[in-house]
Amino acid sequence: MRIYTPPRPAAVIPVIDISGPPAAVGKAIGKVCREIGFFYIAGHGVPEELIARQFAAAKAVLDTPLAEKQALHMKNSPAGAGFEPIGAQILDSQEDGGDLAPVDLKESFYCTTNLPAENARTQARTSGHNQWPDLPGFREQTLVYGDALQLLGDRVLQQIALSLELRADWFAPYYAGAEAKLRMLRYPPQKADAAFNQIGAGAHTDWGGITLLAQDSLGGLEVCDVNGTWVRADPIPGTFVVNLGDLMMRWTNGRYASNFHRVRNNHGAADRYSLAFFYSPRSDAVIDPIPSCINADRPRRFATCTAGEHVREMFRRSYGY
Repeated sequence: MRIYTPPRPAAVIPVIDISGPPAAVGKAIGKVCREIGFFYIAGHGVPEELIARQFAAAKAVLDTPLAEKQALHMKNSPAGAGFEPIGAQILDSQEDGGDLAPVDLKESFYCTTNLPAENARTQARTSGHNQWPDLPGFREQTLVYGDALQLLGDRVLQQIALSLELRADWFAPYYAGAEAKLRMLRYPPQKADAAFNQIGAGAHTDWGGITLLAQDSLGGLEVCDVNGTWVRADPIPGTFVVNLGDLMMRWTNGRYASNFHRVRNNHGAADRYSLAFFYSPRSDAVIDPIPSCINADRPRRFATCTAGEHVREMFRRSYGY
């Protein structure tokens, strides 16, 4: 369990305009990926109106009466799609063998995107993957947003590949047919009587390839830098926050960082909302270190695994099932 310590007043996390020259963008991304694994992106091309509509959709589904949300509990879905109630997850890592961390103070609704039947808009309300709430336009809006974020994710992956002096399409075969998860989150205000070290989301790394995060105006995201100091990743209008997950760290043999981050909502009576788009390689994709990331000074650090094996194990640790 990592004990909560207050963050520095402002984060030194760069904003990268990804509409700029590819070589310059790749160089900037490479530098920050080696240092902290988090950056903001501007020039992303996703319309602000589309993002605003998805925030409205998130609020609508999480405002649904609890009994209706519980009927769509993520345990009902083999893909883990659906409603996650407050207290269902412990994100603070237990790998160090320390004391058990308290449960997270958040609730969320997961949707799996990029499914062929979904893209054809033919699936029923409850399917083998998604559990759609009975909200007019929710499914359509969420799938359109997911399509836009997948395209953005492909752009970011191309620029990460260039930063590693690989072909721009190097990651494409691993992502062919991959699913992605959109997680709509609500963090209630931090309670004065919360358990010791209990916050919205405990310190954790993301599990997959990359994450694209849209924040509301309240903020609360905090990132651990290379010196072990927590810094704020305050919202910047017109940007997404991008961070690398564990699979990208394994791919790069630790050259690029999958850093710890957490969330604490300290804003009075207001709920904090965010939209996390987890874009990971296909479940059966074999993750081996990129050969150019292994040398005498940096010997191989990670065993071979599939993307699905790693994500399923982290899901089990985090949710307990």
